[in-house]
Amino acid sequence: MSDRPLLLIVDDDQSFVRATRRSFERRGYDVVTCGLASDVPGLLEATVPQFAIVDLKLRGESGLNCVRSLKEHEPEMRIVVLTGFASIATAVEAIKLGACHYLAKPSNADDIEAAFGKAHGDASVPLTSRRTTLKNLEWERIHEMLVETEFNVSETARRLGMHRRTLARKLAKRRVV
Repeated sequence: MSDRPLLLIVDDDQSFVRATRRSFERRGYDVVTCGLASDVPGLLEATVPQFAIVDLKLRGESGLNCVRSLKEHEPEMRIVVLTGFASIATAVEAIKLGACHYLAKPSNADDIEAAFGKAHGDASVPLTSRRTTLKNLEWERIHEMLVETEFNVSETARRLGMHRRTLARKLAKRRVV
């Protein structure tokens, strides 16, 4: 048996899984992956990961159920929830269910590994008065619609009441996760 830490990645985005797997393997982790929350219990029969990365939305399933089952199986597991649809409500529930951290996508391996190391809250975090900008709200709405239309740019533009070329220019300026 390996003395390397075992990481479980539960995400249905295969390109993200491949990139994250490579990053963590280079950092000395053994990595197992799973695309659906419903497949996790079977995987846990064979392995006991010390760390897990769980996507919040898994093909219609909630990653929060996955967090609950992982924590019930192994209470000491360090779980980071990742999402492209961050909200205060889901962040609170993820932490209540046992996640050690909640990160909005895009997050890289450095962010995730740092989140694994944060065992307790930090009361010294500075309070900011940063408000949500109209530009950020627009980008969040565009991203939601892209996901709903399975990244069909023409259909997304139609639903947003925007010309397709205008949407294409906006997408060229910002990376889609």
